[in-house]
Amino acid sequence: MTDSGYSSEQQAPPPGCPAHAGAVRLGGLQYQQTPSQLYRAMRREHGPVAPVLLDGGIPAWLVLGYSEVTYVTSHDELFARDSRRWNQWEHIPQDWPLLPFVGYQPSVLFTEGEEHQRRAGVITEALEGVDQFELARDCELIADDLIARFAGSGQAELMADYAHALPMRAVVQMCGMPTSGEDTSRLVDDLRISLDASEGDDPVAAYGRVGERLRQLVKDKRAAPGPDVTSRMLTHPAGLTDEEVVQDLISVIAAAQQPTANWICNTLRLLLTDARFAVNVSGGRLSVGEALNEVLWLDTPTQNFIGRWAVRDVQLGGRQIRAGDCLVLGLAAANTDPQIWPESHVGAENAAHLSFSNGEHRCPYPAPLLADVMARTAVETLLERLPDLVLAVEPEELTWRPSIWMRGLSALPVRFTPVVQ
Repeated sequence: MTDSGYSSEQQAPPPGCPAHAGAVRLGGLQYQQTPSQLYRAMRREHGPVAPVLLDGGIPAWLVLGYSEVTYVTSHDELFARDSRRWNQWEHIPQDWPLLPFVGYQPSVLFTEGEEHQRRAGVITEALEGVDQFELARDCELIADDLIARFAGSGQAELMADYAHALPMRAVVQMCGMPTSGEDTSRLVDDLRISLDASEGDDPVAAYGRVGERLRQLVKDKRAAPGPDVTSRMLTHPAGLTDEEVVQDLISVIAAAQQPTANWICNTLRLLLTDARFAVNVSGGRLSVGEALNEVLWLDTPTQNFIGRWAVRDVQLGGRQIRAGDCLVLGLAAANTDPQIWPESHVGAENAAHLSFSNGEHRCPYPAPLLADVMARTAVETLLERLPDLVLAVEPEELTWRPSIWMRGLSALPVRFTPVVQ
C-alpha cells in the first residue's frame, strides 16, 4: 500500500493490454470511506485516464477527468457500448462477478446507432406516460405507510426501512407489479445483489432470477395490459419482442431503484451531519433541493459505470487506448475534477454534473425527473413527519458499503420523538 491509499500492481502488464504496469487495483477500504481522496491520488499519479485492474486482475482504464468522460460519452463512434468488442473475453471466467454489468445482453444498454435510438425511444415514451404529480402523491402515500411502521418506536434504520423500500415500491408500481409480497421482495433483493453484491452473494445467479421474474410480468401484461410502463413498452409501435422488453425493464428498474435509494439516503446523511443544513431543515424545500443536488456532485449514487469499449486505437487523456480496451466511466471522479472546480468548491446550484451520465446513452428523459420526484418526496415527507429526526450514532461511525460502483451507506440509524398513531 502506498501513502495515497491504493494498491499499485508492480507485476508485468496483463496480456493484451499495454501500459498496465503500475495499474491501480479497484477495491479496498478507501473506496468505502474516502473515494474522493483516492481519485485525487490517482489523478496526480496517472492523469485523467488511469490504468486499473478489475476483479481477477482484468485490465481496464478508469476515466477520471470531467472533459474526458464527456468526450467518451459524446463519441459513440470511438467508444461504443457493445461489450462483444472487448479484447479480454478469453480471460473472463464464467462466474466473473462483473458479468451482469458487461456480459452482452439484447438490452438497450448494449445497443448502438439506430437500434439504440429505437429502444431508448420506447423507454422514453413509456416513462413520459408517468404523471409526475401522481407519482409524487403515490410516493407520499408510500412514505407515510413506511414511516407509520416505525414512527411509534422513536428509532429506525432508514437505509433498509425507508430509503430502499420507497423507490422499490414506487418503481414496481410504475411497472405494473404488486408493491408488496414475496415475489417483489425477492426481485428487489436480487437486483441489489446483481448491482452491488456483498461477500458470499452470487450476482450472476441473482441477475438470472431477475430476468425470470420480469419474463413472467411481461407475459402477464401481454395478456392483460394496463396503465403502466411495461404495458406501454409492449404496445409501442416499435414492436419490441418480449425478451427485448424484459431486458430493457431490467435496465429501467435497476437504474431507478438502487441509485435512487442511495440518493435518498446520502441526502439524509448530508442533512443530518452538515451544519449548513441544520437551520430550518424541517420542511425546508430549498434546503432539501440544494442537498439533493450537492449529493449528486459529491456523493453520487453511481460512482463508476462500466463501460465503453474502444472501437479502434485512439488517444485519450494522453493515453494510447487500443481497439477493444474497456473504459470505466469515473462519474464521481469527474464530478469533483479540479479542472472544473479549481478551488475545490462545488456549487450546489449547478446541475452540470455527470451523475446521470451524458450523451446518447445517458439516463433517458424523463428518468432523472422521475428519480428526483421520488427522492425529493421521500426526504421532504420524512422530515415533515419526524421534524426532530437526528442521527443515533456519531457521524464518523457511519460506514459506506464496500462497492466501487455504488455509493451508499451500510446503515443510517436515527432517533426521534415517538409519534402515536
